[in-house]
Amino acid sequence: MNKIKLEFENSNGETLAGLLELPERMGQVSSFALFAHCFTCGKDIAAASRISRALAARGIAVLRFDFTGLGNSDGDFGNTNFSSNVDDLVRAAAALEENYGAPQILIGHSLGGAAVLSAATRLPSVKAVVTIGAPATAEHVAHLFKSRAEQIKAQGQATVSLGGREFSIKKQFLDDIERYSSTGKIRDLDAALLVFHSPLDAIVSIDEAAKIYQAARHPKSFISLDKADHLLSKVEDSEYVATTIASWVSRYLELEQQDQAGDRPDLVDGEVLITELNQRFLRGPQKYGGSDLGPTPYDLLLMSLGACTSMTLRMYANRKKLALEDVQIRLQHERVHAEDCVDCNHSIERITRRIRLIGDLDDEQRQRLLEIADRCPVHRSLENEPQIVTELVD
Repeated sequence: MNKIKLEFENSNGETLAGLLELPERMGQVSSFALFAHCFTCGKDIAAASRISRALAARGIAVLRFDFTGLGNSDGDFGNTNFSSNVDDLVRAAAALEENYGAPQILIGHSLGGAAVLSAATRLPSVKAVVTIGAPATAEHVAHLFKSRAEQIKAQGQATVSLGGREFSIKKQFLDDIERYSSTGKIRDLDAALLVFHSPLDAIVSIDEAAKIYQAARHPKSFISLDKADHLLSKVEDSEYVATTIASWVSRYLELEQQDQAGDRPDLVDGEVLITELNQRFLRGPQKYGGSDLGPTPYDLLLMSLGACTSMTLRMYANRKKLALEDVQIRLQHERVHAEDCVDCNHSIERITRRIRLIGDLDDEQRQRLLEIADRCPVHRSLENEPQIVTELVD
């Protein structure tokens, strides 16, 4: 899979760190999804990373990111609340749309599930929402601070241990989640809904899944995760979730299905067709405005010369029954100053080809193979300075 770092700002101008998980080839992207992780977790938690990779393998590009004050994102977690998490999601969706494509799918794990249910009503591009082990409302997390609630209210804040880590929880956080005690946002959801939950979930009761399902309008679906734990610690559970999402969501999204044979136009022998698969994905280096998702045009040129050279040497060696075990070719393209043009500012293009011949070959055989390398068709075409005729067609 391909991964691209994507940074964007929250509503306070602080930088949030995201990671976009992509298929091997951009032409395989059918849709974009946004993943919201669990409370106090990060984008790299096992469930988030495994599900994102598995979805990318099935053509769904997924952006996961660290909420404000968590992971690699800037900001103070103590100053955040559920409302700011929802705002972070909306900002992430905007960054995804601006740089690649608008998210059609929202996926939320645990409290992230409650967050995507709230954020979905602010994102018109979203057609499908998925919750995994999620509470029906944000107020559900109040039980995590029950033992310190009085201290938080009296002193304004308290240090709470969550998942083996200590976090500063302020009174404003408790005040904020009280605003999210209603399932009204779920009733307002204008998207298909898929609810995953394990009956053995010890962190968020399956009763919460029932509340989500009952509050939502159709189309809606519920799938039991059987013996899975809250964090989907087992690889097979994450894989099952991803496989199911990819299959379920196709019913509600207009996914681009490319027929590898049927959509290909008629081409004459020797003709090649180049089209844009996605205008937002430039394959070149990032310093040139690309996405580092593939070779540059000059890389492709060198690949053509290298492949042709290797094939030519192999055919000759096989015909002459030479003990050539392998061919390794390194190529480099550069523009250098012309030494025979001392009095002018003139440069020439040069391709350096370094060939390594592996096998039990004597010096004469090696020299002969070096001569044969210059006979490859692509080499000859480049040396002949072919005329390029450009025509505009309808």
